[in-house]
Amino acid sequence: MSETVWMCPVCGEPLHEDGLSLRCVNRHNFDRARKGAVYLLPSNRKHSEIPGDNPDMVRARRDFLTKGYYAHLRETICAALTPGLGEGRVLLDAGCGEGYYTAGIHEMSPDTAVYGVDISKTAANFAAKADPAGRFAVASVFHLPVLDSACDAVVSIFAPYCGEEFLRVLKPGGLFVMAIPAPRHLWELKAAVYDQPYENEVKDYALEGFTFVEKHPAVRELSLENGEDIRNLFQMTPYAYRTGAKERERLAALTNLRVRAEFEVLVYRKENVHGI
Repeated sequence: MSETVWMCPVCGEPLHEDGLSLRCVNRHNFDRARKGAVYLLPSNRKHSEIPGDNPDMVRARRDFLTKGYYAHLRETICAALTPGLGEGRVLLDAGCGEGYYTAGIHEMSPDTAVYGVDISKTAANFAAKADPAGRFAVASVFHLPVLDSACDAVVSIFAPYCGEEFLRVLKPGGLFVMAIPAPRHLWELKAAVYDQPYENEVKDYALEGFTFVEKHPAVRELSLENGEDIRNLFQMTPYAYRTGAKERERLAALTNLRVRAEFEVLVYRKENVHGI
């Protein structure tokens, strides 16, 4: 059996790979799905029958991202993570989605052991397909099935933030990289759909337990030449959850759009406690 940084979600013991299964010393067994992700989400941590992004949202995001529209963001994230990657290093993508960014990171640093978790079963399976050399699990970022101090780097890209868990799984001095939308990200799309568009709120950069290192802007003007790409872009945003019929009619009528994709990539270090 080979070692991993996975932790048994039942008893907290290390999980070891045994063929297509993960096992712990207490004989808890978790089989990897045919599509590649292992299910490490206990039923008492599911808040709905099908948690996370639904299959339509995951497919929309995959179809949009694979066309390279957000390649500038992926390149910026990879550059920011470089100090935490390399042979013998472990990276966790906490909320990996369909794996577009995870696969890009692993492609840049193939010697890094790359792990990813997402609460959406569809997304985790898509990620496993996008990066066959990575290790992926269905799990919540609020209860990461990852051993304490096991990761050299953690990345969070538009996923829920759980500082307590990120600090727990990071080694002292470990790298944390987070991508967030800038205030006027997708402003032109919102202006075309809503009567009163508003800017995204950017909160204070300070995070408890982390030292802020630097910010990297990632900005690009996109030219969307068909309605499908526009709808896929909209479907992968939080707006898709709370848009009325009138606004959806406006969205459906769009056949081309020039829109700025503006992000901030924030870099942090886990603070050492008592010199540890």
